[in-house]
Order: sequence, then C-alpha cells, then structure tokens
Amino acid sequence: MKKALPVIIVLVAAAIIFIVIGLANKDRQSGQRRIAVIPKGTTHIFWQSVRRGAQKAGAEAGVKIFWNGPKRESDREEQIQIVEDFIVRKVSGIVLAPLDSKALVPTVEKIFEAGIPCAIIDSGIDTDKYISFAATDNYLGGVIAARRMGKILNGEGKIIVVKYVPGSASTTNREDGFIDTIEKQFPGIEIVDAKYGMDTVETALQATEDLLTKNTKLDGLYACNASTAVGALQALRSQGRTEKIKMVGFDAEKALVDGLKSGEIDSLVVQNPFKMGYEGVRAVLAKLDGKEVPKRIDTGVELITRENLAQPRIKSLLNLQ
Repeated sequence: MKKALPVIIVLVAAAIIFIVIGLANKDRQSGQRRIAVIPKGTTHIFWQSVRRGAQKAGAEAGVKIFWNGPKRESDREEQIQIVEDFIVRKVSGIVLAPLDSKALVPTVEKIFEAGIPCAIIDSGIDTDKYISFAATDNYLGGVIAARRMGKILNGEGKIIVVKYVPGSASTTNREDGFIDTIEKQFPGIEIVDAKYGMDTVETALQATEDLLTKNTKLDGLYACNASTAVGALQALRSQGRTEKIKMVGFDAEKALVDGLKSGEIDSLVVQNPFKMGYEGVRAVLAKLDGKEVPKRIDTGVELITRENLAQPRIKSLLNLQ
C-alpha cells in the first residue's frame, strides 16, 4: 500500500494537469475573449458587487468572464495559485484585486511577462507592470472619515481605530488618511489605541472587544472596511456602548446600512465596487483593442449619513445598480 501511494499521487497530479490543459485548449478554440476576474475573497457583498460590474462589462462586449478568488482574504497563496492557473489557461486578460501589495508583485510581473494585460482593482501593488489601476482614493476616504469624526466630536475626545490586515494597500491608505488627518487637523482628539481586526467579522469583533475592554473612556471609533466595521458594531452592541461611542465605518454591507438607519453608526464612507469591476474589465478590453488606457481610474468615494441616505444618488450607490 505504501509503495502504491506515490503512484496514486503522480496519477492524480497528471490528471489535474491534463484537465487544466484541456480547459485552456477549449477556451482558445472558442475564439471568444476570456477575462479572469480575481477578487481578494468571494464571501463579502462588496466582492459580489465587483462581480456584477465585471459581468455587465463582459456582457456588453460579448466576452466570457471567469470569476474565482480565495475563500479567505488572508490566503495569499491561494490567490497566487488562482492567478497562475489562469496564466496556464492563457486567458485574454486578468482583473486582479491583490491581497498584498508586496507578496503579489512576482505574480503580477509573471502576468506581464506572459503578455496578458492585467488591470488592478481595489488595492494597489508595488510594481508598474499592469495596464491600469481602478480603485477608490482610499487615502481620501480616510481623510473624509477623520473630518467627520472631528465634526461629530466637536474636535475633542478619545478614539480607537480598528485596522484591517497588514500588507493590504487599500485599507492601509484608509488608516493612514484617517490617522494623519486627526493628528494634523484635530489636536484635541487623541487616538488612544489601535488594533488589526484581521479578515473576518469574528476576528474583528474580538479585536474590538479587546480595545473596548482596555479603554473604558472612549468617544469615537473608526473601522476601515466592511468586516472590521461589522465586527466593531457587534462589539459596541455587546458592551452596550453604541450610544456613548460615535462610530464612523467604511463600506456598505447591509448590517452597516441598518446600523446607520438605527443611529448606532454615525456615518459610513462608501466605495463603488460595481464600478471597479466594470472599469477593470473595460480597461483590459481597451488594451486588447490597442486603445490608450489611463493608468489610474478613480471610482469615487462618498460619505453616507442618515441625513443623505434617502437621496436618489446615494440610494443608487448603495444598491450598486
């Protein structure tokens, strides 16, 4: 049995290789352009909005959209493997939201070397070997959040920051924009503590509870993405502190919009993930057609409050078309 095991492993590996090659040949023979869209994860509503945008752009152009991403937004190795599988399949183009601005550099450069146009969306990468970057101005998003916090606290108080994960360029920029602005423009506000919430609601909940337990006198809380904001909201509820602590969050998960409506969240800084997916695919197609492609595409950022929630433009953004 022990002798047979290596043989079985080899046969399984060979079968996988033949399947991948077969898929690649089938894709090429169809003559249809094929764009792979690879998000940071597939569970959050944010990424489903990205997917809808990509699919709309694909449908308009008559191209096939492949959608695949890691199960967790911390699994860099899985995302790298997904990209490499699509390189083997020789897709026409790739739209990628890199999990890590440094760890994914060799992979993005491998895409470039393979002659496959790659558009980066949502979060930046520390290389220029891509055709376009479609994303929120995340630093500006952090600035907007900080100015809102300064306004609702009247320029005074103690606050905490729930960060996301190390290495994520988009959320790091949001954190930096917020912290820099508080320090420069609101000297009466003190950031007393900060902690990474990591990549799930559960880990963000635990991190926020730790911060809340450690810091009993707080006036404000900033959470920089969907999972950290949902986890932070749950922590505030569990400790009965939603009325005492003003929360500014980021992104538009249903739980967050509901929290905004109920008054448990003061405001949300909201992106347009639908537009990221849409513009990412359009950038790849433009490159394939030999057209000029802007290196940077700003997909916009908005501050949502209870006061402007009913505005048609805001409702359209939250529905994400």
